[in-house]
Amino acid sequence: MAASIPYEEARRNYRAGRALALRGDAVPVEQLLRDWHPDHGAHARVALAVGVNRGDPCQPELARQLQANSLIDDIDIAGAQLVTTDVLVIGGGGAGCAAALTAARQGAQVVLATKLRLGDSNTVMAEGGIQAAVGADDSPQRHFEDTLRAGHFCAEPELVAQMVMDGPDVLRWLIRLGMMFDLEEDRPLGGRLLRKKPGGASAARIHSYRDYTGLEMMRVLREAVDLDPAIAVWNRCPTVELLSDEHGQCVGAVVYNLEWRSFVMVRARAVILATGGAGRLHLNRFPTSNHYGATADGLVLAYRLGARLRELDSFQYHPTGIAYPPHLAGGLISEAARSAGAKLINGQGERFVDELQPRDVVASAVLRECGEGRGIERGGRLGVFLDTPTLERENPGILAQRLVTLRHLARKCGHDPAEEPFLVYPTLHYQNGGVAIDRHGATGIAGLYCVGELSGGIHGRNRLMGNALLDILSMGRRAGAKAAESAGSVASGRAGIAHVHAWQRELMLAGLPLDARSPRLFPDYAHFDLRADAGVRAKERARGVAGIR
Repeated sequence: MAASIPYEEARRNYRAGRALALRGDAVPVEQLLRDWHPDHGAHARVALAVGVNRGDPCQPELARQLQANSLIDDIDIAGAQLVTTDVLVIGGGGAGCAAALTAARQGAQVVLATKLRLGDSNTVMAEGGIQAAVGADDSPQRHFEDTLRAGHFCAEPELVAQMVMDGPDVLRWLIRLGMMFDLEEDRPLGGRLLRKKPGGASAARIHSYRDYTGLEMMRVLREAVDLDPAIAVWNRCPTVELLSDEHGQCVGAVVYNLEWRSFVMVRARAVILATGGAGRLHLNRFPTSNHYGATADGLVLAYRLGARLRELDSFQYHPTGIAYPPHLAGGLISEAARSAGAKLINGQGERFVDELQPRDVVASAVLRECGEGRGIERGGRLGVFLDTPTLERENPGILAQRLVTLRHLARKCGHDPAEEPFLVYPTLHYQNGGVAIDRHGATGIAGLYCVGELSGGIHGRNRLMGNALLDILSMGRRAGAKAAESAGSVASGRAGIAHVHAWQRELMLAGLPLDARSPRLFPDYAHFDLRADAGVRAKERARGVAGIR
């Protein structure tokens, strides 16, 4: 562990309620990121050896997943149940639900298959809010410019422009579904949405409900999906492979039913992948704020089928993950706390960064403090203070009324946030890149759409707070509408996994092993083995047949 300041000494250096000026040794942003952000460094990237992105830089652990063999072969799906539908949505978070609802309301029959349960996703864990330019002092143009700037001008301007223009209508759509938002209390007319300023933005355009916006959003989306008779929800059904036809088009997927321990082939006229990010791969050995199922499934499956990916070496590390106690490491403290005024304090009692800079800048500044010996050590964990006691003194009642989730988290940590600061450290939070898409979420593979965190091009190399919830609904609705256009058409051609055989040949030619398999489906500590699990069921069926005889 790097040199650090013991917790007891740091508490003596810290004074709640004291106004602190920024320390005056800031380095240029480019240098700060280059020296301290986890995306940089001698071992931060490797070149892909196979696939359409051959030669492109990629995070090493993700590269291992992308360059692995399939979990299944033809023998595994021989005799599998076959189901047909118009649109297959893979993923039960916000993007998948938005896509399914839109497709169903345009006349498509939809199967929504999700690895865990409907709503178990990063969406439900998004606390800070959703961006949309609706204020008189704001505009979609400013939102567009803020997004491009925060992403280091690596995003696709067309996709960003589309997202920010969709913002106001997305809010209206959510309100019609029944979603609650915080309202201004001091306006004589009343009823106006409360707006807050997120890090990296030039105007107040975050709309939230307390500090559990994603949970409230997922509530109304889940209820709408459950009530739609055109949507069949398959819980506990991870997708293990996509189906292709003789032309290389995507024509469905193979899912594994965890309840039945059996494979099901789903033939669909359009497939929408909405599987989320890669946080549970614990890239660069960081803790993560991501939900249990975020293991890069969609990236692996789309890449194996031939979809092009982008920014595979760019990930967002949220500045304020829990550092102590260890069993809660990586749990997220929303940016809503810093947006409300909470400051970051090092072990010497100094404020060292503007907390409302973009997330990559703030996270790198925290890592710099810890790397240069000004971090705080407690119980073998390193971090800096998030000064919630001063926030409460300056805004009496804010922890009880607006930062409800933060108070619950503090209780789990065993302290009162009005009296004791949190110890925080960056946590792996978001996959900046992903599958390259067009304005409808379509990939370069006919029949395959990708939406949400799985997709790339909207956020560039860093994402603004609140743009994720807007992205998943903007693009989810657009992909659902486009996919529904295939409803009622006659499916033709074969459906199989011939692309897997071509992939295996490519792996062998590159000298890569065939015994490494992906997607991972669950984190390593789940101790889940698909082939062993399916084998148990096969033995059970065999015993049943023998018993009948």
